[in-house]
Amino acid sequence: MTSVVEATRESFAELVATGLVLVDVWGPDCRPCVALEPHVAGIAEEHPELAVVKLDASKARRLCIAHQVRGVPTFLLFRDGQEVARITHPSLRPAQLDSWLATELDRLSAPERPNTEEE
Repeated sequence: MTSVVEATRESFAELVATGLVLVDVWGPDCRPCVALEPHVAGIAEEHPELAVVKLDASKARRLCIAHQVRGVPTFLLFRDGQEVARITHPSLRPAQLDSWLATELDRLSAPERPNTEEE
């Protein structure tokens, strides 16, 4: 059973350091964020290959600034400590989040193609 982990300013770097990590940057006063909460828990259950982390933007403003988060809800996808994708929208719906996540996970799992262009 996979669960969602609450990140703090102090634990964030360690939580995103290895593997695939989906970070839900949210705010307690953000209605879409609160509405997405059960869906985010479902994502954690459906994708055991993915760690799911919640970050309360109101408690981690400097961290949000460092990652150029300008609004909530924002979802950041990390691979081994590096951000590889993000989605942000003030009225993000579960279907949009699912579609984006499926596309990004497919992209990340595809083997890299060698560069075949002649120099």
